[in-house]
Amino acid sequence: MTREEAKTRIETIGILPGIRVNSAADAAYAAETVYHAGIPVAEITMTVPGAVGVIKQLLQRLPDMIVGAGTVLDAETARKCVDAGARFLTSPGLVPDVVAYALKTNVLAIPGALTPTEVIAAWRAGADFVKIFPAAPMGGDQYLRSLKVPLPQVPLIAAGGVNQQTAISFIRAGAAALGVGMELLPKDAVHRREEQRIHELARRFLGFVSEARTQS
Repeated sequence: MTREEAKTRIETIGILPGIRVNSAADAAYAAETVYHAGIPVAEITMTVPGAVGVIKQLLQRLPDMIVGAGTVLDAETARKCVDAGARFLTSPGLVPDVVAYALKTNVLAIPGALTPTEVIAAWRAGADFVKIFPAAPMGGDQYLRSLKVPLPQVPLIAAGGVNQQTAISFIRAGAAALGVGMELLPKDAVHRREEQRIHELARRFLGFVSEARTQS
């Protein structure tokens, strides 16, 4: 899968699940469950024990899944993730070394940003998407809409506080996709292997994206 193909698929799906759990087994289960629920993309954060191994394992089992690395804060970690097969690298803020490594290795660069200055810096650095984080505490969909007015050419991912009540509003405000964590993958549901509960949440979030795009 090329970088452009991965970008297009993330935009089409509109959901970027962020997996931040307490064990490698839980992370693998969470990713595989959302895949089978119709969301074939997952961000494995580097706070997960053995995260790099989880990325490699998932791609061996599900080679067509878009598995990426989250909370990547330095070039060495970026290298390990790309070597494991990560198809995108994302961070909570702009880490120029990580963006540069993503571009060098032809994987998606998704740095985080908050202010207009940070969004512009991330875009000029070569970001494929810019993740607005934390979106909800800073004004939610109205804040994202305000960013899109002067920066319509920048694909923004809303992350941090996105939930069932705000998902439609973020897409209508111009978000290319939604970064969703525990609202999609509650830790207790993952730990208890509550597959149907996660499938239902995935169905709802996919429905929110579809509904919002139809209304736009």
